[in-house]
Amino acid sequence: MTSFQSISVIGAGAWGTALAAVAARAGRDVVLYGRSPQRASEIAATRANPKLPDLQLNAGIQVTNDLGVAAGADVILIATPAQNLREAVVALASHLAKATPVIACAKGIERGTHKFMTEVIAESAPDAIPAILSGPSFAQDVARGLPTAVTLAAKDETLARALVHALGSATFRPYHTTDVRGVEIGGAAKNVLAIAAGIVVGRNFGASAQAALTTRGFSELVRLGRACGARSETMVGLSGLGDLILTCSSPQSRNFALGVALGRGEQPPRDKLAEGEFTAPVLIELAASQDVDMPVSQAVAAILSRTSTIDEAVEGLLARPFKAEE
Repeated sequence: MTSFQSISVIGAGAWGTALAAVAARAGRDVVLYGRSPQRASEIAATRANPKLPDLQLNAGIQVTNDLGVAAGADVILIATPAQNLREAVVALASHLAKATPVIACAKGIERGTHKFMTEVIAESAPDAIPAILSGPSFAQDVARGLPTAVTLAAKDETLARALVHALGSATFRPYHTTDVRGVEIGGAAKNVLAIAAGIVVGRNFGASAQAALTTRGFSELVRLGRACGARSETMVGLSGLGDLILTCSSPQSRNFALGVALGRGEQPPRDKLAEGEFTAPVLIELAASQDVDMPVSQAVAAILSRTSTIDEAVEGLLARPFKAEE
């Protein structure tokens, strides 16, 4: 099995910094890249990131804003938002050695192209080997070393297994799979469904409605996954059902928090990115292209685009014909 000793993380936000801590705990040589020279210098000097105030960065982690230095690692983790992934990989591509694994750590579908994250990597860095990391995790928990399990997917099983061994530790447990598309669909769809769950809470519809919404949303996720060739075990695994449960119930979820604000009629928080806001319209376009019915996701997209009020969206969902559960 290939052994990966050095790991670079592209993106010095909360998630990127948490992943750098993960790689250091796994005993790897770690480089954390920040695009802003000022941000990189501050983190290097203080060994802290204001976005993760409880984390003291391991002394062995090198912090840089030199992309060439970061690109020299055995494995690259891209921890930028989904809609910025292409820009980051294009900038990185010319510095990469051939066949370097590049792991997307964002959950979404690219606007305009309908491309999944590994597809964006494959197009932007043809000599790299794309992979994706997803599953139920929050940066704060991961940074603190709380027990976390995720899924890492690559087309080649031997590579996926080697990447899992490179990142895994006593508190961070990645599971490997070759079902890349299933992991990507689970990660993208759950963000949209978490907004719906937040709206239910914000409107005080009650726990019964939240449970029903989460369950019916999971049915949508499974239908889309099946249409796109995903395996059923992935849909009910960490990157599907596991991630959905977490993000549909926790205030730490940015997508859930956005939904709560919408449900209360408040101005949504703009200091933190909610990937589901960008993914929703792309997700329903993808579903339509696969002839998959996703009424909850469609309702979220309509609310976000302001083509429907929350009351109208709820009324539309409740007025749908009675049918057998699937």
